[in-house]
Amino acid sequence: MADAKVAIILAAGRGERMRPLTDHTPKPLLNVAGQPLISYTLQRLTKAGCGRVIINCAYLGEQLPAALGNGERFALDIRYSHEDEALETAGGIIQALPLIDAEKFLVINGDVWCDHSLQPLFDRELGQDLAHLVMVDNPTQHPFGDFRLQNTRLQAKPTRDSLGLTYSGIGLYTRALFENYPKGYRPLRPLLDKAMQDDRISGEHYRGDWRDIGTPERLAALNTDLS
Repeated sequence: MADAKVAIILAAGRGERMRPLTDHTPKPLLNVAGQPLISYTLQRLTKAGCGRVIINCAYLGEQLPAALGNGERFALDIRYSHEDEALETAGGIIQALPLIDAEKFLVINGDVWCDHSLQPLFDRELGQDLAHLVMVDNPTQHPFGDFRLQNTRLQAKPTRDSLGLTYSGIGLYTRALFENYPKGYRPLRPLLDKAMQDDRISGEHYRGDWRDIGTPERLAALNTDLS
């Protein structure tokens, strides 16, 4: 299989917390300082040397190819994985696997903004690991975090009393994490927890600018900072 630089942008969700802005526009296409939110991620992927981007889409999904096209203006080959209904993170990735001509690939949530260069992730060798996740400090809306990071190893948090870090929605994944599961609705967390039990997930603590653009207030704040 080709050793191409490939990324998936997860863009199938409805964005309930962002309503009414998302009643007629999918969240990744909401305007931030004159361009769609997703375009910042696409530009960063281009700078990192990415060649192909797969965007999964469900809710108002026809608007994404209409707005972004085949990726020519970003110097990217953009393909679309259409879902009748959102399949959750792992389900969306499994559905998109036939479009991925690589053994490892980046996965990025369509509703995050981050200044991570992404290049070190593409260049990372995973060895026996099934994934490498970018972790960030816990934002106010998620104070307990998702996982614990011990050196470079990620572990599931056993209790809410054990303060962890928050998964940024950015990670390097292998096909092997998903290949044994059938298509359909499937959350990502159970797959990660199982791999963590086998000590096959690594992580890094990123301390740069990362934002989960999940509400109109956070969208407005990012728009102000980038304008």
